[in-house]
Amino acid sequence: MPLRQKLILASGSPRRLDLLKQAGIEPARLMPMDLDETPAKSEHPRSLARRLSADKAKAAYAEIRKDLTWRDSHILAADTVVAVGRRILPKAEYIEEASSALQLLSGRSHWVFTGVCLITPDGKLRQKIVETKVRFKRLSGYDIECYLASGQWRGKAGAYAIQGIAGTFVQKLVGSYTNVVGLPLFETLQMLSGEGYDVHTGWTEG
Repeated sequence: MPLRQKLILASGSPRRLDLLKQAGIEPARLMPMDLDETPAKSEHPRSLARRLSADKAKAAYAEIRKDLTWRDSHILAADTVVAVGRRILPKAEYIEEASSALQLLSGRSHWVFTGVCLITPDGKLRQKIVETKVRFKRLSGYDIECYLASGQWRGKAGAYAIQGIAGTFVQKLVGSYTNVVGLPLFETLQMLSGEGYDVHTGWTEG
């Protein structure tokens, strides 16, 4: 009988949790890491996603490594960055930020980078950066006004959630859709499988 495998998700994102559940994976524990996500001066969006995902995973690993209950767990962390060129769009907290971001994204392409980091029970770190190119239609002032009223922009990188109303803004997408939601499933499951985590355990009924 194989040992019960445990996965810790070092994130408080409901979207990442939902995506893992969609893939038949139920984390044993959620450990959101409250870190400073401010980009360093001139930091590239890809580098920011890489750094933050690793920092979150390492912080969670440091917390559980001396805990007998959890130290045999795989730790998964991710961070998603939205950028126009090298300009990083922050997670919108205020309506003015959201309005500015949507005006910038209107009628043009942008990039979504997600850094995925996995730390195995023996402390091995694996990382992958996934990028998706997204093009928005040209948004009217009324489009933006109504979307802002929906509140779906709050706390979202780039001020939008593709799985919500903003999905209607997407004219073209090249790459992984789940990456834009917040966790590229194909790459994540490949990484887990490659490090001995059986991703099929939750697929059987009953």
